[in-house]
Amino acid sequence: MQKNDFQEHILVCLSSSPSNGKIIETAAKMVKAFGGNFTALYVKTTNDAKMSDDDRRRLQNNIALAEGLGAAVTTVYGDDVSYQIAEFARLSRVTKIVIGRSSVKRRHFWSKPTLTEQLSAVAPDIDIHIIPDAAAETKYVRHKSEFTRKLLPNWKDILATVAVLAVATAIGYLFHVLKISEANIITVYILGVLLTSLFTQNYICNVVGAIASVIIFNILFVEPLFSLRVNKDAYVTFAIMFVASLITATLANRLQTNARQSARSAYRTKVLFDTNRLLQSEKNSRQVLCIAAKQIGNLMDRDVVAYHTSGGAATERQLFPSHGSQLSASDFANEDQITQWLFSGSYVGDNIVAYNGCKYYFVGMQGNIYGVLGIRDESGRLDSLENSIIQSVIGECALAIDNIRNAEEKESSALLAKQEQVRVNLLRTISHDLRTPLTSISGNADYLLNSGCDLDESVRKQIYTDIYDDSMWLVSLVENLLSVTRFENGKADMHLTCELAEDIIDETLRHVNRRAVNHHIRSQVDDKLLMARVDTRLILQVLANLIDNAIKYTPDGSDITVSAVRDGDFVRFSVADNGAGIPDELKEKVFEMFYTGNVALADSRRSMGLGLALCKTIVNAHGGEITVVDNVPHGAVFTFTVPFGEVVINE
Repeated sequence: MQKNDFQEHILVCLSSSPSNGKIIETAAKMVKAFGGNFTALYVKTTNDAKMSDDDRRRLQNNIALAEGLGAAVTTVYGDDVSYQIAEFARLSRVTKIVIGRSSVKRRHFWSKPTLTEQLSAVAPDIDIHIIPDAAAETKYVRHKSEFTRKLLPNWKDILATVAVLAVATAIGYLFHVLKISEANIITVYILGVLLTSLFTQNYICNVVGAIASVIIFNILFVEPLFSLRVNKDAYVTFAIMFVASLITATLANRLQTNARQSARSAYRTKVLFDTNRLLQSEKNSRQVLCIAAKQIGNLMDRDVVAYHTSGGAATERQLFPSHGSQLSASDFANEDQITQWLFSGSYVGDNIVAYNGCKYYFVGMQGNIYGVLGIRDESGRLDSLENSIIQSVIGECALAIDNIRNAEEKESSALLAKQEQVRVNLLRTISHDLRTPLTSISGNADYLLNSGCDLDESVRKQIYTDIYDDSMWLVSLVENLLSVTRFENGKADMHLTCELAEDIIDETLRHVNRRAVNHHIRSQVDDKLLMARVDTRLILQVLANLIDNAIKYTPDGSDITVSAVRDGDFVRFSVADNGAGIPDELKEKVFEMFYTGNVALADSRRSMGLGLALCKTIVNAHGGEITVVDNVPHGAVFTFTVPFGEVVINE
């Protein structure tokens, strides 16, 4: 038997009705019985701004009930409630709609159909389960007077309506003087009604404007003038004019409302897209929390406070006031109590809750590990759309911080692995490379102790020389190891002074390997007063390593030239030899730590590969660069740059 992949998706409609809780519970029982997805939908209309405090409180309680029963709460905008529900159901593949049936009946045949009738007409392919809602009639009667009071226009809308009627009347009088037909004057008044709809926010002004246009047209431009008496044909004209004006006003008002809703939705979508882009490009977790606070403030036009956390406690508070808002110290008079509550375990992340006596709602990220945001709200509770926006931004913020911390942990792990590899390589290299000189020193010393008296002077001198060379190699090795360790740990102290380049080279040549007598080494400095700003001890070590390498990797009798020239703001030191040179594929690798290549040394002793790596570290610390190129026709030239130095003499 083939498995049925069909899955139920039940949608319950939310409202401020007292009996809406019963409808939500009924839908939850259906979900439990049928299985599948459970969605609670609230359609936010322009009349929601006129909702009473009691209705708003009941709506929030119903939303909380739906969330508690496992529903995914969604908010959409639109004045045509039935269309919004049907369209959402179609896009979300809803199979069943659960809605309350109002006991309010159509009082006249021209009255607007009830919501259940409209929904049945626009969504004929979806099962609609109607639950009686007996409290709706009571609610309508109780709040009818308050609703009527809130429909009254403000003085700005009244002035705009009067101004448009005055202008339309002036234009109509001009047409009347110029003997232009009455049909054109009627068009002017219809245009005036349209402009009234665009310039005002209140529908009553549109209706009053349409009625006033008919009356003014009758008095001023219909015979007999300045009276309301007309012939029978004029009534038809007035009726058509009034209906046209009223329809025009209604359509204009609806278009204006839709435009405002579209603009608001477009702005929120843009801010959400910007939030995602900003969060993904940020590399600092503290800044991620600040970006989330700013974007939530922009989306909701609310004051936001961000608490940075560390070790389960708040370390810093940052304020993000909304446009034109002034945050006062009194808002955080009980901040110590709030932070203690936030991080004491009484409040655990991700849910939006308020602290008693505080004007802010708080939401934590990952159980307060990453931070806590406080959103100012004095109305009593955030609605479902605001809740969804906050949770969306918080989710993106937590994901971005997770990515940053994962990258930091990955980088830290890579660094630890690299350090461990360096340590292993260093131990392996030391264990192999120290064995040869130490064996030579111990063997020669033992030979001198046991048979030194039987040896002639030349043999003893050669043994002494070998012991000295091996010990100096070990000294050089230890110096390089200590220098590498200091630079790796960031503890290398540099003392920059201005020194003559010629003196640096001469001092280096006095301390080079004793085998240098087998090579032709010369220095070349054209400018005797050329000065470099360097740490002399470190640069001497660089030059000594380069010269020692040239001695090791070139046969006896080779020429080695050490030079220094001015190169803009730098001094360029070079060590050139005419040995076998370095292949092109190895030129980039010779400065890597522990790299020695496959070149056999003249004394058959392996090199640890620390010298050139240390040279590069020291030169880079001076702000210079080190390179190696071919020495035509054969050989290699190692070049490094250091800052040029000047001595300022104050008279």
